[in-house]
Amino acid sequence: MATSSPARLDQQIAGMDAEQLPAGKHETHGVGHFAGLYAAENVAGTEFIFGATFVILGASITDVLIGLAIGNLLAVLSFRFIVAPIAVGTRMSVYTYLSRIAGGSTSKVYNALNAFLFALISAAMITVSATAFRLVFDFEPQTEAYPTSVAFIILALAFGTVAVLVAAFGFNALAEFASICAPWLITSFAVGGLVMLPAISQTAAGTTVVDGWSGFLQIGGDTIFTGRTPEGEAGITLLGIIGFSWGANSFAHTGMIDMSLLRYAKKSWYGYMSSTGMLLGHYMAWLAAGFMGAAAAVITTTSIEDIEPGTVAFQALGYSGLVVVVVAGWTTANANLYRSGLAAQGVFPRFSRRKATLTIGLIVLAASAFPFIYRNYLLFVTYAGITLVPVGGILFASYWLFPRLKMTTYWARYKGVTNVPALLAWGISLAVAAVLVGFDILPVYFAYIPAFLLSIVLYILFARTMGASERYPDGEAADAAFQERVEVRHEKEAALAPSEVDTRDRRPLTSVLKVVWIVDLLVLFGVALFVLLGSPDVATYEANQDTFWWVAVAVTIIYFASAYWELRRRKAWARDRYLEHLAGQPGGSEVLPA
Repeated sequence: MATSSPARLDQQIAGMDAEQLPAGKHETHGVGHFAGLYAAENVAGTEFIFGATFVILGASITDVLIGLAIGNLLAVLSFRFIVAPIAVGTRMSVYTYLSRIAGGSTSKVYNALNAFLFALISAAMITVSATAFRLVFDFEPQTEAYPTSVAFIILALAFGTVAVLVAAFGFNALAEFASICAPWLITSFAVGGLVMLPAISQTAAGTTVVDGWSGFLQIGGDTIFTGRTPEGEAGITLLGIIGFSWGANSFAHTGMIDMSLLRYAKKSWYGYMSSTGMLLGHYMAWLAAGFMGAAAAVITTTSIEDIEPGTVAFQALGYSGLVVVVVAGWTTANANLYRSGLAAQGVFPRFSRRKATLTIGLIVLAASAFPFIYRNYLLFVTYAGITLVPVGGILFASYWLFPRLKMTTYWARYKGVTNVPALLAWGISLAVAAVLVGFDILPVYFAYIPAFLLSIVLYILFARTMGASERYPDGEAADAAFQERVEVRHEKEAALAPSEVDTRDRRPLTSVLKVVWIVDLLVLFGVALFVLLGSPDVATYEANQDTFWWVAVAVTIIYFASAYWELRRRKAWARDRYLEHLAGQPGGSEVLPA
């Protein structure tokens, strides 16, 4: 593998899509960016499904409280110590890194699977958003695997079209908007659970008054998380809850998908910021959704197995609840459409990410009209994890273990051969996981763990015998020269970037706007507490809940108006400071916008 001249390398780099290059230090973000990103993505409309699923599976209240805490803590540690160090160390997306390691067949199969799986996840979010408007457009509940309403199909296609177009053409703006949604979404889930507690208490104990923590546990154990399925059978165990909650995002951490996000982190410890999604979204929101779902099922006399997220949210939060479902589905759908577009671009390198996203959007539109996808979301993401995590094991072995074993990470590309060991390790690991699950040797929610570990061992063994133990000085020199030119490009870009400019907006109005939306959320939380603590009987509770619904609508309007205004002011201020910086740089005036 001959080393090209710097001029030829610069020409090659200039012709590559930015997504296919390592991220530069000037492109990295601070810790707050990732806290908001994970919170916005993982507090989604499907959390209503997860909460109801644990009720249906017959979890006990104690097991839910402990199991979700342990499982989600393990997920946070997986983000921190498995995916984040590799993402920060390589600065590559998972698709680019896998292409350099495995290339050819393995990379294309993996990318195609990712594109398909994330398209379905996006579709599930859009379906949830469409069902939320059933109460507005008065069509029948979508309880079948297929659509049974023309109105629902039209809504799903409309929401899907908007989501695809925004992901393709305006993802950066949407990502910023999603970050301001996170505090409101988290607060809405929390207060929804609080407001529904008196209704559950009335059903369980004949009184709307909740008698402290012991009363909360009694209500949860007697009527919601009872330890029994709706059929009266013994429910899921503590170990099962830990497995499901740890494995719900296995494709993102042990499967390495979130390399694509965390490559922009300044430090690998930013992986801890996944806790805003795991512990707030996948702990608090799942728990709250279970209470909201059970109460809504009683109020509407609907089976919790059939009740829709929009109905649950409306019973808890009124009309603002419908906005919660739509926004939560929207922010999550677009993040996954972005991933899907990146993966599709790996299958068709000549496509830009925009073209790839638009193409994959056709799958999303078709799938969003089928309710069975979002109703089986928990099992779906579990199986997605099992399918993808063996590749994460291959990447883990390549990054951490190959250098320590004196093996060459990119040996297959240097040698110019198909990375057969990667295909074998992936296929055998999946087959073993399938056997373990199929013969009831291991529960499905833990199958991704042996698949991950086995793929590491198999890839090392197979790769050692097929060329990874050899050295390839020409290939390594060519890669070093390529990386050197990438860094030169990054240095030029960094010189014009605002990294050394203080862009913080300290203007009084901007600060006031921030205070307004924070106080706004505190008011919502305070009114929800009043409903919980100040409702001694059913009549008072219903009156208080009605007041809360109108407060929730007002809070939602004020929150988005003030938070979005603050965001626009901060962005405009930062842009102005950047342009001032740029004008003062040598040659900077030549690239100033007209």
